[in-house]
Amino acid sequence: MRNISFMLTQQQILDRTKTVTRRTGWAKLKAGDMLRGVEKGMGLKAGEKVKPLATIRVVNVRPEPLSTMTADVDYGLEECAKEGFGDHPSLRRPSEFVKFFCGSHRSCTPDTVITRIEFEYVD
Repeated sequence: MRNISFMLTQQQILDRTKTVTRRTGWAKLKAGDMLRGVEKGMGLKAGEKVKPLATIRVVNVRPEPLSTMTADVDYGLEECAKEGFGDHPSLRRPSEFVKFFCGSHRSCTPDTVITRIEFEYVD
């Protein structure tokens, strides 16, 4: 089973409030694929092991410009909640989420086409 890192959203995975994630890449993923959500998948130190957080099943995958979240504010608000930030003081707002995402992904801009992955928990 392929690992998918949730380094920046571990708590949302543990709380099961996150049902959508956005990624650069991952374009070959398809509905039905099973993934193991992990705390960190890269940059492990010698002797450090991958820490599993949850097993998830992909429900829907589609390419989408990140700016879709700010172009349609109602959609953006729904998506921020699905990303696990519905109650977050700033990241519940689409514009702040897009800034956060771009700031944590090299060469990402609001116009970058990302992969939107919707999933369900199976464990």
